[in-house]
Amino acid sequence: MDLIANFAVLASRRTIFDLPVCDLGWDDALVFINELINMPVGQTSISFVNAHNILMTLRDEEYRDILMQNLVLPDGIGLNIASKISHGSPFPANLNGTDFVPALLTFMETPRRIGLIGGKPEVVEKAAANFRRHAPWHQFIVISDGYFDKEDPSEVTAEIERQKLDILIIGMGTPLQEKWAHKNVRAHHARLVLTVGALFDFVSGTVPRAPKTVRMMRMEWAYRLMQEPSRLWRRYMIGIPVFLYYVLQYRMHRHERMLTRVENRQPAPPPQKRIGRIG
Repeated sequence: MDLIANFAVLASRRTIFDLPVCDLGWDDALVFINELINMPVGQTSISFVNAHNILMTLRDEEYRDILMQNLVLPDGIGLNIASKISHGSPFPANLNGTDFVPALLTFMETPRRIGLIGGKPEVVEKAAANFRRHAPWHQFIVISDGYFDKEDPSEVTAEIERQKLDILIIGMGTPLQEKWAHKNVRAHHARLVLTVGALFDFVSGTVPRAPKTVRMMRMEWAYRLMQEPSRLWRRYMIGIPVFLYYVLQYRMHRHERMLTRVENRQPAPPPQKRIGRIG
């Protein structure tokens, strides 16, 4: 983990299943991430995590290990419920990528070179065009759609290197996007890496957002379920109850785990004397 990513993780104080999740409010998160990109060295990878993603970490150790090195932002009401049960209060803000990324692009006043990877060719091209209208002082460059050879991504990584990016936005679905970025995106490729799931579908207008009133009620998941019931019914109708079960189970056994750690703690060895060098 590089210095900047390490600093980002340490700034995340609230844990869900021992995974550090950013507990900043909306404005503070924008300021914080804008400062990260202004750092002269290092790279920070940012992931947006909802209840479904948290369940993935319980059975995918590689994905969990990668998130432990990233700056994780809370997405959705499931994380709020988990935080309230585990820590007594919800997260200060719902920092979902669909709203947060466009807001971050607007907040960053310094022009940046921003690369896009993922989605169908027509989707990522239209997303780039809409981003240009949204924040015209930035340069948006389509590096690749999401249908390149994942086993041999040399052409894509060469294009990333050639473009001299400040920010790389990857939308290939979780956990593929996080694993691919961790394996292939190097620190000199971009100062900031955002893994954003289906963001390009929403930005391009391919998939409609829920009405603003529905989003304010934190019920966008229900709207998405109605839009794509065959694809999402398991995630929401089964996934949410399973997630809540694990949250309650984790809360019940937390005290027990803490006592076990204390009981198993070995006494520190006595300090050894230093032997000074003679001559």
